[in-house]
Amino acid sequence: MESVPKHLLLFAAATGYQIRVFAEAAERLGVDVTLVSDHCDRMEELWGHRAVAVRFDRIPEAVETLRGMRADGLHFDGVAAVGDLPAVLAAETAEALALPFHPAAAARACHDKYLARQLYQAAGLLLPQFFRAALDEDPQAQAVRAPYPCVLKPLGLSASRGVIRADNPAGFAAAFERIRKIGEKYLQVESYIPGCEFAVEGLVTGGKFQVLALFDKPDPLEGPFFEETIYVTPSRQPAAVQRALIETTGQAVRALGLWHGPVHAELRYNEQGAWILEVHARPIGGLCSRALSFGARTLEELILRHALGEDVSEARLDGPASGVMMIPIPKGGIYQSVDGAQRAAAVPGIADVAITAKVGQRFIPLPEGSSYLGFIFARGSSPEMVEAALRQSHAELRFHMATALETFRPST
Repeated sequence: MESVPKHLLLFAAATGYQIRVFAEAAERLGVDVTLVSDHCDRMEELWGHRAVAVRFDRIPEAVETLRGMRADGLHFDGVAAVGDLPAVLAAETAEALALPFHPAAAARACHDKYLARQLYQAAGLLLPQFFRAALDEDPQAQAVRAPYPCVLKPLGLSASRGVIRADNPAGFAAAFERIRKIGEKYLQVESYIPGCEFAVEGLVTGGKFQVLALFDKPDPLEGPFFEETIYVTPSRQPAAVQRALIETTGQAVRALGLWHGPVHAELRYNEQGAWILEVHARPIGGLCSRALSFGARTLEELILRHALGEDVSEARLDGPASGVMMIPIPKGGIYQSVDGAQRAAAVPGIADVAITAKVGQRFIPLPEGSSYLGFIFARGSSPEMVEAALRQSHAELRFHMATALETFRPST
Protein backbone atom coordinates (compact mmCIF):
# COMPACT_ATOMS: atom_id res chain seq x y z
CA MET A 1 0.00 0.00 0.00
CA GLU A 2 1.39 3.41 -0.98
CA SER A 3 2.18 5.60 2.02
CA VAL A 4 0.37 8.92 2.37
CA PRO A 5 2.69 11.97 2.57
CA LYS A 6 2.71 13.92 5.78
CA HIS A 7 0.75 17.19 5.58
CA LEU A 8 1.82 20.36 7.34
CA LEU A 9 0.20 23.78 7.82
CA LEU A 10 2.68 26.62 7.27
CA PHE A 11 1.57 29.98 8.68
CA ALA A 12 3.36 32.92 7.05
CA ALA A 13 2.80 36.44 5.77
CA ALA A 14 2.53 36.47 1.98
CA THR A 15 5.39 38.96 1.73
CA GLY A 16 7.80 36.91 3.87
CA TYR A 17 11.19 35.94 2.43
CA GLN A 18 11.02 32.40 3.82
CA ILE A 19 7.93 30.99 2.10
CA ARG A 20 9.80 29.70 -0.94
CA VAL A 21 12.61 28.32 1.24
CA PHE A 22 10.10 26.28 3.24
CA ALA A 23 8.41 25.10 0.04
CA GLU A 24 11.73 23.82 -1.29
CA ALA A 25 12.48 22.10 2.03
CA ALA A 26 9.06 20.40 1.98
CA GLU A 27 9.64 19.17 -1.56
CA ARG A 28 12.98 17.65 -0.59
CA LEU A 29 11.33 15.87 2.34
CA GLY A 30 8.29 14.73 0.37
CA VAL A 31 5.93 16.66 2.66
CA ASP A 32 2.65 18.24 1.52
CA VAL A 33 2.28 21.83 2.71
CA THR A 34 -0.75 24.10 2.90
CA LEU A 35 0.17 27.77 3.19
CA VAL A 36 -2.00 29.77 5.58
CA SER A 37 -1.43 33.41 4.70
CA ASP A 38 -2.88 36.91 4.76
CA HIS A 39 -3.10 37.22 0.99
CA CYS A 40 -5.55 35.74 -1.47
CA ASP A 41 -5.01 36.96 -5.05
CA ARG A 42 -3.12 34.33 -7.07
CA MET A 43 -1.66 32.88 -3.86
CA GLU A 44 -1.77 29.25 -4.95
CA GLU A 45 -0.33 30.16 -8.34
CA LEU A 46 2.61 32.00 -6.80
CA TRP A 47 3.14 29.54 -3.96
CA GLY A 48 2.79 26.38 -6.04
CA HIS A 49 0.93 24.51 -3.29
CA ARG A 50 -2.47 24.64 -1.62
CA ALA A 51 -3.06 28.02 0.02
CA VAL A 52 -5.69 29.37 2.40
CA ALA A 53 -6.37 33.10 2.83
CA VAL A 54 -6.94 34.28 6.41
CA ARG A 55 -6.71 37.42 8.52
CA PHE A 56 -4.10 37.09 11.26
CA ASP A 57 -6.09 39.56 13.35
CA ARG A 58 -9.26 37.41 13.11
CA ILE A 59 -8.07 34.31 14.89
CA PRO A 60 -11.42 32.61 15.73
CA GLU A 61 -12.57 32.99 12.14
CA ALA A 62 -9.28 31.62 10.77
CA VAL A 63 -9.27 28.65 13.15
CA GLU A 64 -12.81 27.76 12.14
CA THR A 65 -11.81 27.84 8.47
CA LEU A 66 -9.00 25.36 9.12
CA ARG A 67 -11.16 23.22 11.39
CA GLY A 68 -13.67 23.05 8.56
CA MET A 69 -10.99 21.88 6.12
CA ARG A 70 -10.17 18.98 8.42
CA ALA A 71 -13.87 18.16 8.79
CA ASP A 72 -14.02 17.99 5.00
CA GLY A 73 -11.39 15.25 5.03
CA LEU A 74 -8.06 17.11 4.86
CA HIS A 75 -5.61 15.63 7.35
CA PHE A 76 -2.96 17.75 9.12
CA ASP A 77 0.08 16.26 10.87
CA GLY A 78 1.81 19.40 12.13
CA VAL A 79 2.17 23.18 12.03
CA ALA A 80 5.03 25.61 11.51
CA ALA A 81 5.12 29.40 11.49
CA VAL A 82 7.21 32.21 10.04
CA GLY A 83 6.73 35.56 11.78
CA ASP A 84 5.28 36.62 15.11
CA LEU A 85 1.62 37.14 14.16
CA PRO A 86 1.53 33.92 12.11
CA ALA A 87 2.99 32.10 15.13
CA VAL A 88 0.06 33.24 17.30
CA LEU A 89 -2.47 31.88 14.79
CA ALA A 90 -0.42 28.69 14.40
CA ALA A 91 -0.52 28.18 18.17
CA GLU A 92 -4.29 28.74 18.37
CA THR A 93 -4.83 26.34 15.46
CA ALA A 94 -2.55 23.71 16.97
CA GLU A 95 -4.55 23.79 20.19
CA ALA A 96 -7.85 23.53 18.29
CA LEU A 97 -6.63 20.61 16.16
CA ALA A 98 -4.58 18.88 18.90
CA LEU A 99 -1.28 19.27 17.02
CA PRO A 100 2.11 19.79 18.69
CA PHE A 101 3.31 23.41 18.85
CA HIS A 102 3.81 26.18 21.36
CA PRO A 103 0.80 27.01 23.58
CA ALA A 104 -1.25 29.97 22.40
CA ALA A 105 -0.58 31.85 25.65
CA ALA A 106 3.17 31.46 25.14
CA ALA A 107 3.03 32.63 21.52
CA ARG A 108 1.01 35.67 22.59
CA ALA A 109 3.53 36.51 25.30
CA CYS A 110 6.33 36.39 22.73
CA HIS A 111 4.40 38.97 20.70
CA ASP A 112 3.88 41.30 23.69
CA LYS A 113 7.08 42.76 25.16
CA TYR A 114 5.36 43.91 28.35
CA LEU A 115 3.76 40.55 29.11
CA ALA A 116 7.02 38.77 28.33
CA ARG A 117 8.94 41.05 30.71
CA GLN A 118 6.43 40.28 33.47
CA LEU A 119 6.96 36.54 32.97
CA TYR A 120 10.74 36.96 32.96
CA GLN A 121 10.48 38.99 36.15
CA ALA A 122 8.44 36.27 37.85
CA ALA A 123 11.10 33.75 36.83
CA GLY A 124 13.87 35.80 38.43
CA LEU A 125 15.72 36.71 35.24
CA LEU A 126 18.02 39.71 35.04
CA LEU A 127 15.87 42.60 33.79
CA PRO A 128 16.07 46.34 33.11
CA GLN A 129 13.58 48.76 34.63
CA PHE A 130 10.49 48.81 32.42
CA PHE A 131 6.99 50.19 32.12
CA ARG A 132 4.25 50.30 29.51
CA ALA A 133 2.71 53.48 28.11
CA ALA A 134 -0.21 54.13 25.80
CA LEU A 135 0.71 56.16 22.74
CA ASP A 136 -2.33 58.39 23.17
CA GLU A 137 -0.88 59.64 26.48
CA ASP A 138 1.15 62.80 27.01
CA PRO A 139 4.80 62.03 26.12
CA GLN A 140 6.06 64.72 28.51
CA ALA A 141 4.33 63.02 31.43
CA GLN A 142 5.80 59.65 30.47
CA ALA A 143 9.27 61.16 30.01
CA VAL A 144 9.30 62.03 33.71
CA ARG A 145 8.93 58.33 34.58
CA ALA A 146 11.74 57.13 32.32
CA PRO A 147 15.18 55.98 33.52
CA TYR A 148 17.91 57.50 31.35
CA PRO A 149 19.34 56.37 29.07
CA CYS A 150 16.30 54.35 28.02
CA VAL A 151 14.92 52.53 25.00
CA LEU A 152 11.37 52.92 23.66
CA LYS A 153 9.91 49.85 21.93
CA PRO A 154 6.52 49.23 20.31
CA LEU A 155 4.98 46.24 22.09
CA GLY A 156 4.30 44.03 19.08
CA LEU A 157 6.93 44.85 16.46
CA SER A 158 10.20 43.02 15.76
CA ALA A 159 13.45 43.38 13.75
CA SER A 160 14.24 46.62 15.67
CA ARG A 161 11.36 48.44 14.00
CA GLY A 162 10.33 51.43 16.08
CA VAL A 163 13.08 50.84 18.67
CA ILE A 164 14.70 54.15 19.66
CA ARG A 165 17.13 55.13 22.41
CA ALA A 166 16.53 58.34 24.38
CA ASP A 167 19.11 59.95 26.64
CA ASN A 168 16.96 62.76 28.05
CA PRO A 169 13.30 63.93 28.21
CA ALA A 170 13.54 65.84 24.94
CA GLY A 171 14.83 62.76 23.15
CA PHE A 172 12.10 60.70 24.82
CA ALA A 173 9.34 62.97 23.54
CA ALA A 174 10.77 62.93 20.00
CA ALA A 175 11.03 59.14 20.01
CA PHE A 176 7.53 58.82 21.43
CA GLU A 177 6.11 60.88 18.57
CA ARG A 178 7.97 58.88 15.92
CA ILE A 179 6.65 55.60 17.29
CA ARG A 180 3.13 57.02 17.55
CA LYS A 181 3.20 57.75 13.80
CA ILE A 182 3.97 54.08 13.03
CA GLY A 183 0.46 53.27 14.21
CA GLU A 184 0.99 51.19 17.33
CA LYS A 185 -1.18 51.63 20.43
CA TYR A 186 1.35 50.91 23.17
CA LEU A 187 5.08 51.06 23.72
CA GLN A 188 7.42 49.77 26.36
CA VAL A 189 10.09 51.88 28.03
CA GLU A 190 13.17 50.06 29.31
CA SER A 191 16.41 51.24 30.84
CA TYR A 192 19.20 50.88 28.30
CA ILE A 193 21.31 47.73 28.70
CA PRO A 194 24.96 48.26 27.73
CA GLY A 195 27.00 45.38 26.38
CA CYS A 196 27.46 43.09 23.40
CA GLU A 197 24.43 41.63 21.66
CA PHE A 198 23.80 38.03 20.61
CA ALA A 199 21.18 35.85 18.96
CA VAL A 200 20.32 32.25 19.80
CA GLU A 201 18.56 29.83 17.47
CA GLY A 202 16.99 26.69 18.87
CA LEU A 203 14.20 24.16 19.09
CA VAL A 204 11.97 23.23 22.00
CA THR A 205 10.72 19.67 22.42
CA GLY A 206 8.35 18.93 25.27
CA GLY A 207 9.49 22.12 26.99
CA LYS A 208 13.19 21.20 26.72
CA PHE A 209 15.35 23.76 24.94
CA GLN A 210 17.94 22.62 22.38
CA VAL A 211 20.40 25.23 21.11
CA LEU A 212 21.21 25.06 17.40
CA ALA A 213 23.38 28.16 16.99
CA LEU A 214 24.74 31.08 18.99
CA PHE A 215 25.46 34.18 16.91
CA ASP A 216 27.73 37.08 17.76
CA LYS A 217 26.59 40.51 16.53
CA PRO A 218 29.97 42.22 16.11
CA ASP A 219 28.62 45.67 15.24
CA PRO A 220 27.93 47.85 18.30
CA LEU A 221 24.20 48.38 18.77
CA GLU A 222 24.13 51.48 20.95
CA GLY A 223 21.42 53.58 19.33
CA PRO A 224 19.71 55.84 18.69
CA PHE A 225 18.42 53.13 16.32
CA PHE A 226 19.32 49.46 16.38
CA GLU A 227 19.78 48.23 12.83
CA GLU A 228 21.08 44.67 12.86
CA THR A 229 23.67 43.88 10.21
CA ILE A 230 26.11 41.01 10.84
CA TYR A 231 25.52 37.64 12.51
CA VAL A 232 28.49 35.27 12.90
CA THR A 233 28.65 31.78 14.40
CA PRO A 234 30.25 30.17 16.35
CA SER A 235 30.57 32.79 19.04
CA ARG A 236 34.01 34.13 19.90
CA GLN A 237 33.02 34.72 23.52
CA PRO A 238 34.58 32.69 26.37
CA ALA A 239 32.87 29.41 27.22
CA ALA A 240 31.43 30.85 30.43
CA VAL A 241 29.73 33.70 28.55
CA GLN A 242 28.32 31.33 25.94
CA ARG A 243 27.02 29.05 28.68
CA ALA A 244 25.33 31.98 30.44
CA LEU A 245 23.64 33.11 27.21
CA ILE A 246 22.33 29.62 26.43
CA GLU A 247 21.19 28.97 30.00
CA THR A 248 19.40 32.32 30.14
CA THR A 249 17.63 31.52 26.87
CA GLY A 250 16.48 28.21 28.32
CA GLN A 251 15.17 29.97 31.44
CA ALA A 252 13.26 32.46 29.28
CA VAL A 253 11.77 29.64 27.20
CA ARG A 254 10.48 28.00 30.38
CA ALA A 255 9.21 31.31 31.77
CA LEU A 256 7.16 31.89 28.62
CA GLY A 257 5.84 28.33 28.57
CA LEU A 258 7.12 27.52 25.07
CA TRP A 259 6.68 23.81 24.40
CA HIS A 260 7.29 22.50 20.89
CA GLY A 261 8.81 24.29 17.92
CA PRO A 262 11.48 26.78 16.88
CA VAL A 263 12.62 29.74 18.96
CA HIS A 264 14.75 32.76 18.15
CA ALA A 265 16.14 34.78 21.05
CA GLU A 266 18.01 38.08 21.39
CA LEU A 267 20.24 38.81 24.38
CA ARG A 268 22.88 41.17 25.72
CA TYR A 269 25.81 40.43 27.98
CA ASN A 270 27.82 42.66 30.29
CA GLU A 271 29.65 42.41 33.61
CA GLN A 272 26.35 41.76 35.39
CA GLY A 273 25.54 38.73 33.26
CA ALA A 274 23.17 37.72 30.46
CA TRP A 275 20.07 39.82 29.80
CA ILE A 276 17.21 38.46 27.73
CA LEU A 277 15.84 41.02 25.27
CA GLU A 278 13.25 39.01 23.34
CA VAL A 279 12.23 35.44 22.56
CA HIS A 280 10.15 34.63 19.49
CA ALA A 281 8.05 31.52 18.86
CA ARG A 282 9.44 31.21 15.32
CA PRO A 283 12.79 30.85 13.53
CA ILE A 284 15.26 33.54 12.54
CA GLY A 285 13.80 35.93 9.96
CA GLY A 286 14.53 36.89 6.40
CA LEU A 287 16.95 34.64 4.54
CA CYS A 288 19.35 34.53 7.50
CA SER A 289 18.81 30.80 7.96
CA ARG A 290 20.94 30.19 4.87
CA ALA A 291 23.93 30.88 7.11
CA LEU A 292 23.12 27.63 8.94
CA SER A 293 23.42 24.04 7.76
CA PHE A 294 23.24 20.80 9.69
CA GLY A 295 24.94 18.08 7.69
CA ALA A 296 22.77 17.68 4.63
CA ARG A 297 19.86 19.53 6.24
CA THR A 298 18.80 23.17 6.23
CA LEU A 299 17.21 24.86 9.25
CA GLU A 300 13.83 24.72 7.46
CA GLU A 301 14.14 20.98 6.97
CA LEU A 302 14.92 20.54 10.67
CA ILE A 303 11.89 22.63 11.60
CA LEU A 304 9.57 20.66 9.30
CA ARG A 305 10.85 17.29 10.51
CA HIS A 306 10.53 18.43 14.12
CA ALA A 307 6.99 19.73 13.53
CA LEU A 308 6.01 16.34 12.14
CA GLY A 309 7.26 14.52 15.22
CA GLU A 310 10.72 13.38 14.13
CA ASP A 311 13.66 13.34 16.54
CA VAL A 312 16.20 15.98 15.48
CA SER A 313 18.07 16.13 18.78
CA GLU A 314 21.28 14.90 17.11
CA ALA A 315 21.41 17.89 14.72
CA ARG A 316 24.76 19.65 14.83
CA LEU A 317 25.79 22.86 13.11
CA ASP A 318 28.32 22.53 10.30
CA GLY A 319 31.60 24.32 10.81
CA PRO A 320 33.97 25.78 11.15
CA ALA A 321 32.33 29.23 10.81
CA SER A 322 29.57 31.01 8.91
CA GLY A 323 27.70 34.27 8.92
CA VAL A 324 25.25 36.59 7.24
CA MET A 325 24.98 40.32 6.68
CA MET A 326 21.56 41.89 6.36
CA ILE A 327 22.35 44.64 3.87
CA PRO A 328 21.32 47.95 5.46
CA ILE A 329 19.50 50.73 3.63
CA PRO A 330 21.97 53.58 2.93
CA LYS A 331 19.13 56.06 2.53
CA GLY A 332 15.39 55.96 1.98
CA GLY A 333 13.98 56.01 -1.51
CA ILE A 334 13.01 53.93 -4.52
CA TYR A 335 15.43 51.13 -5.38
CA GLN A 336 16.80 51.45 -8.92
CA SER A 337 19.90 49.26 -9.22
CA VAL A 338 23.09 48.03 -7.60
CA ASP A 339 26.69 48.08 -8.84
CA GLY A 340 29.42 45.70 -7.73
CA ALA A 341 27.36 42.56 -7.09
CA GLN A 342 29.78 40.37 -9.07
CA ARG A 343 32.79 41.80 -7.25
CA ALA A 344 31.01 41.33 -3.93
CA ALA A 345 30.29 37.68 -4.75
CA ALA A 346 33.91 37.09 -5.81
CA VAL A 347 35.36 38.01 -2.40
CA PRO A 348 37.06 34.92 -0.89
CA GLY A 349 34.79 33.22 1.62
CA ILE A 350 31.54 34.62 0.21
CA ALA A 351 28.96 31.90 -0.44
CA ASP A 352 26.26 34.12 -1.96
CA VAL A 353 25.11 37.69 -2.43
CA ALA A 354 21.31 37.77 -2.61
CA ILE A 355 19.88 41.15 -3.61
CA THR A 356 16.20 40.83 -2.70
CA ALA A 357 15.26 44.45 -3.51
CA LYS A 358 13.02 44.83 -6.55
CA VAL A 359 13.27 47.69 -9.04
CA GLY A 360 10.69 50.30 -8.06
CA GLN A 361 10.41 49.06 -4.46
CA ARG A 362 10.31 51.78 -1.84
CA PHE A 363 12.63 51.42 1.14
CA ILE A 364 12.27 53.24 4.44
CA PRO A 365 15.22 53.12 6.89
CA LEU A 366 14.82 52.25 10.55
CA PRO A 367 13.19 52.98 12.85
CA GLU A 368 10.07 53.23 10.67
CA GLY A 369 11.12 50.66 8.06
CA SER A 370 11.46 46.90 8.36
CA SER A 371 13.12 45.65 5.15
CA TYR A 372 16.65 44.98 3.94
CA LEU A 373 18.13 45.34 0.47
CA GLY A 374 19.39 41.77 0.55
CA PHE A 375 21.70 39.34 2.30
CA ILE A 376 25.38 38.37 2.05
CA PHE A 377 26.47 34.89 3.19
CA ALA A 378 29.97 33.75 4.07
CA ARG A 379 31.79 30.65 5.25
CA GLY A 380 35.35 30.35 6.45
CA SER A 381 37.86 28.76 8.75
CA SER A 382 37.16 31.18 11.60
CA PRO A 383 34.56 33.73 12.73
CA GLU A 384 37.11 36.50 12.14
CA MET A 385 37.56 35.47 8.51
CA VAL A 386 33.79 35.28 8.00
CA GLU A 387 33.24 38.75 9.44
CA ALA A 388 36.04 40.23 7.33
CA ALA A 389 34.64 38.63 4.16
CA LEU A 390 31.16 40.01 4.84
CA ARG A 391 32.49 43.53 5.37
CA GLN A 392 34.70 43.40 2.28
CA SER A 393 31.85 42.08 0.15
CA HIS A 394 29.48 44.77 1.37
CA ALA A 395 32.07 47.46 0.60
CA GLU A 396 31.91 46.47 -3.09
CA LEU A 397 28.19 47.28 -3.38
CA ARG A 398 26.80 50.62 -4.50
CA PHE A 399 23.05 51.03 -4.36
CA HIS A 400 21.19 53.58 -6.44
CA MET A 401 18.06 54.95 -4.82
CA ALA A 402 15.72 57.53 -6.34
CA THR A 403 14.11 60.10 -4.08
CA ALA A 404 10.60 59.06 -3.06
CA LEU A 405 7.93 61.75 -3.14
CA GLU A 406 5.86 62.11 -0.02
CA THR A 407 2.28 60.89 -0.33
CA PHE A 408 -0.08 63.87 -0.62
CA ARG A 409 -2.42 64.21 2.33
CA PRO A 410 -5.17 66.82 1.99
CA SER A 411 -5.58 69.14 4.93
CA THR A 412 -8.71 68.79 7.03
